[in-house]
Amino acid sequence: MKFKNHTLTQYLAVLSKKEPTPGGGSAAALTGATGTGLLLMVTEYSKGRQGNTKAVETRLTRIAAQAKALRDDLLKHVDLDAEAYTQVVRARKLSQREQNAADRNARKVSKNIAKLCYKAVKLAPFLAEKGNPYLISDVAVAVELLLAGYNGAMVLAES
Repeated sequence: MKFKNHTLTQYLAVLSKKEPTPGGGSAAALTGATGTGLLLMVTEYSKGRQGNTKAVETRLTRIAAQAKALRDDLLKHVDLDAEAYTQVVRARKLSQREQNAADRNARKVSKNIAKLCYKAVKLAPFLAEKGNPYLISDVAVAVELLLAGYNGAMVLAES
């Protein structure tokens, strides 16, 4: 079973075990997906509001599509990271060359998580300015989650 298909309770139970996966990268991806999900929620509540111009509605529709794609990609990385780190663990019994290749791949996955979080953060300023004003705190929480996902992924990418 893929980690992304676990319930939150199941995922946290597995994350808490003395097992190599899921780990920090998977958690960073899930954190980023959660932040992006919040941005998508704010976008949906902001569409169709009285006073929105056609340009604002068009931009909100575009942001919704981008946020959904980023959220889905980050959710895929919950498992991609776990798979990459499983390969790192397995490679410890193999040649140095194979260990290095597994390490490079795991760092690449972590960098991808960071890039996705960065792209999602760039959606927030428009939502803070033109989105539903009652949801500004949700935009702020989303940004904090995305920054946490980014920073966590970068720690792993640089290790």
